[in-house]
Amino acid sequence: MKQDIFINCTPQESRIAIVEDSSLAEFLVERKQERGIAGNIYKGKVARVLPGMQAAFVEIGMDKAAFLHVSDFSTAYEAAAPPPGSEDEIIFEGPKPSSHRRLPIERQLVRGQEILVQVAKDPIGMKGARITSHISLPGRYLVFMPTSTHVGISRRIDDDKERKRLKEIALSLLTKEGGFILRTACEGRSKREIQRDLAFLTKLWRGIQKKGEGAPAPSLIHQDLDLIARTIRDFFSTDTHLVVMDHVKEYRRILDFVGNFMPRLKPKITLYTQTEPIMDHYGVEEKITKALERKVWLHSGGYITIERTEALTAIDVNTGRFVGKRNQEETIFKTNQEATQEIVHQLRLRNIGGIIIIDFIDMEKEVNRKKVYEALREAIKRDKARTNILKISELGLVEMTRQRTRESLENMLLGPCPYCEGRGRIKSHVTVAYEILRAI
Repeated sequence: MKQDIFINCTPQESRIAIVEDSSLAEFLVERKQERGIAGNIYKGKVARVLPGMQAAFVEIGMDKAAFLHVSDFSTAYEAAAPPPGSEDEIIFEGPKPSSHRRLPIERQLVRGQEILVQVAKDPIGMKGARITSHISLPGRYLVFMPTSTHVGISRRIDDDKERKRLKEIALSLLTKEGGFILRTACEGRSKREIQRDLAFLTKLWRGIQKKGEGAPAPSLIHQDLDLIARTIRDFFSTDTHLVVMDHVKEYRRILDFVGNFMPRLKPKITLYTQTEPIMDHYGVEEKITKALERKVWLHSGGYITIERTEALTAIDVNTGRFVGKRNQEETIFKTNQEATQEIVHQLRLRNIGGIIIIDFIDMEKEVNRKKVYEALREAIKRDKARTNILKISELGLVEMTRQRTRESLENMLLGPCPYCEGRGRIKSHVTVAYEILRAI
């Protein structure tokens, strides 16, 4: 798979297009006035404890108090457990305390108590941020988890020989200061490179602890990397063909950043100097416009429609202009199977999270339903977000959930239409203003 990363920087915002095999796979936006806080670590103060919800609201310095569920608060037992929602293979489990029973939140937290927390989900809509005390610090090759004693390897590394090699490295790097998960990027990397990453993150955690001890509550203790640096850390690899940037200062900053962690990849980073806007030159702007449309056409002539609501996202599959060459069942099966690839593509591109209902066209044969379901599961493996897919029902419905940590592309770029009182969606005034500034 050929991957290119195009980065557009202005004083107001950063926009990043990740293109895989000429297809826009992800489009990321970070505005200077609306920078996300996911990954930030705060010293918070408990504002309210709600026994009925087994949760607490914690002041972290934002307009709205952050939400902390009991399952996201580390007790002695929780500190010995894998991080919530982990899909990685645990290869070492630390010692567990004698009692595994989770205490109710009212016996763990009181109003006014100061705690160190990390933002797991940005504030979305009317909801405040969701926080956790399960701290995780991502590096280039691993994710360091100081509140866990587990060590694991990403399931995305599927070569048995490589997994065995990495397992030996991981077990040799065991530390009392916390657990860690080896990321996909560590595939083929030496023990020295991985060890250096672990040492850096361990030192970073010590600094966070020290700063947190003397800081008042609420206050920001550690800010995660900005969008550009995060993208380079998480996406840039030997599989990347090119990284093209249109801002000299940011270009030099990223060269320095890559020089510290991935010096061999520096030649892949280039500066865009042409007069035509970078996203226009590489055909990204047109693809962004299509990514905001309700209907998405399939190559066969079928199509899917995507409807967003407050509660969930509904995706409907239709045969459209595709009439097939054989019988109706075969036509429906081929349309559904093709739709699985496009649905996963759209979920990533639009960053759709939460509950998702997919209405496939009804299939009579059970074997075809199973094939479509397996095709969906296989396609979703390319998605970095955590997902959970339930079996396809007799009505052809698939229920699934997808991890939501930031605003969707639609919510980021669009706003309610003033003429239809919010029943439709148009580009927000901020989006239009920034488009004008880029055109000037």
